[in-house]
Amino acid sequence: MYSSTDSTQMTFYYKDGSSESFTVYPPIETDGTLQTLQLEVRHLLKKDWWIIQLPEQSVFINIDNVLKVEVKPPVEQLQGEDVFANAERMTALNRARG
Repeated sequence: MYSSTDSTQMTFYYKDGSSESFTVYPPIETDGTLQTLQLEVRHLLKKDWWIIQLPEQSVFINIDNVLKVEVKPPVEQLQGEDVFANAERMTALNRARG
């Protein structure tokens, strides 16, 4: 279950090599059930644009320009098709220098 102090860090890695991170807090109406969280994430992944609301501005992110999104802590509730459960990172991502 979420509490008012729970937060998630999302880091976006863009095609041009830049990245940016945001701290995202759960909406007040989230009931924290496994099905709700899993459906929210899967629904969001189908969208072309993600909107991050900050106190000072709104940030619109075109997912076509994003190579990877990292979420910490992990969304352990994601299960089923397209999810590799019980995975372990063996090497860090390396970028070729040209």
